Amino acid sequence: MEKHDEKLLIELVTAKGVPGNEGEVRAIFKKYAEPFADKIMYDGLGSIIAKRSGDKEGPKIFFSGHMDEVGFMVTQITEKGFIKFQTLGGWWGQVMLAQQVQITTGAGDVIHGVIGSKPPHVLTPEVRNKPYELSDMFIDIGASSEEMVKEWGIKPGDMITPYIEYRRMNDTKFLLAKAWDNRIGTAVSLKVLENLAQEGHPNILYAASDVQEEVGLRGAQTSTYLVDPDIAFALDTGTAGDTPGMTEKEADSKLGEGPQILIYDASMIPHKKLKDFVIQVAEENNIPFQYTVIAGGGTDAGRMHLTRNGVPSLAITVPVRYLHSHTSIIHEDDYLNTVKLVTEVVKRLDQETVRKIKEF
Repeated sequence: MEKHDEKLLIELVTAKGVPGNEGEVRAIFKKYAEPFADKIMYDGLGSIIAKRSGDKEGPKIFFSGHMDEVGFMVTQITEKGFIKFQTLGGWWGQVMLAQQVQITTGAGDVIHGVIGSKPPHVLTPEVRNKPYELSDMFIDIGASSEEMVKEWGIKPGDMITPYIEYRRMNDTKFLLAKAWDNRIGTAVSLKVLENLAQEGHPNILYAASDVQEEVGLRGAQTSTYLVDPDIAFALDTGTAGDTPGMTEKEADSKLGEGPQILIYDASMIPHKKLKDFVIQVAEENNIPFQYTVIAGGGTDAGRMHLTRNGVPSLAITVPVRYLHSHTSIIHEDDYLNTVKLVTEVVKRLDQETVRKIKEF
C-alpha cells in the first residue's frame, strides 16, 4: 500500500464521528474528493456525495460507505462528576468495561475518560458471572463534581468515541484501529473515485459516504433519493470468521482472502443480475472474493434498493475482526482488492450493460 493511501486510512480512523455527529469525517472526505469531483453535494442529513461525469449520457452509478462509527452520547452528569451515557449503534457490554473513551464538547475540546464499573472483588459470585448492565456503567474523567464537569464544557448530547491509536500489527498486513466499520468503506469510495477520475468511466458516478448507518441506515435513504441512481453499491464491512471459537455457520470469511460479496443479509436480497455481473468481473480479473451472509444485520444497500421505485443494489464489504468494539483488525490486501473490484465494475457499467442488468 502506498504511503498516501495509508495516510488516508489513518486520518479516517483517527477522526471522531458517531451517528448524527459525523462532521470530522465529512471534512476529510471533502478534502480528498474535491480534486476529482465536478461537484460536491449533500443530502439534508449530512451525507456527502462527490459527483463526476464521464459520459454525460451514461447511467448514474452510486457507491457509498458510511461515515459514522458505533459510539456513545452523554446523557447525564452525576453529582460526583461521573458521566452516564447512551450507546449509539450495536454494542455488547462485555467489550466496553475498562475501555478508554474521548468526549468531544460543543466547543471542540476533547476530554479523556474510561468506562468504569465495580471491581470483581466486591461482586458476589452470582453477579460476577452475569453480563454487566449498561445502566450500571459510567465514565470517569477525573472530575470531582458536577460543577467541574460543566466547567470543562461537557453537556448532555455530547459525542463519546472509543479511544485507540492506529497500528500496523508487527510489520504485517494486519491493520488495527477503531472504526474500520465503516471508515474502510469510506476509503474505498474515495479511492475508486480517484482511480476512475484518472482512468475514465462510461457513466456519471456518485462517490459518497452516508450518515447514521449504525442507527438504522438513515443517511442511505436520503442520499439515494437525492442521487436517484440506476445502480447502487454499499461499501461496508463484514464479519471475519477466522478466529478461535468461530464456526462456519457464524461467519466463514477469512482476512486476506478478498472482499465479501453479500448474497443475503437481514435488510436485502441482492439484485441477481447485478450480483452475477460483479462476480463475473471479479473472476475475469482474478480478483479474490468471498461469498458471505449476514443473517443478523444489514448494510446501507437495504435502504438503497428500496428508494423511489427500486434500485438494483449490492453490498461489497471488507472482512473485519472484532466488529463493534474499541479495537478491530482488517487486512491490507482486502482493502486493496475491494478498491480494485469496485473500480473494475464501475468502469464496465456503460449504458448498454446497465440496460441489460435492469431489464426483466
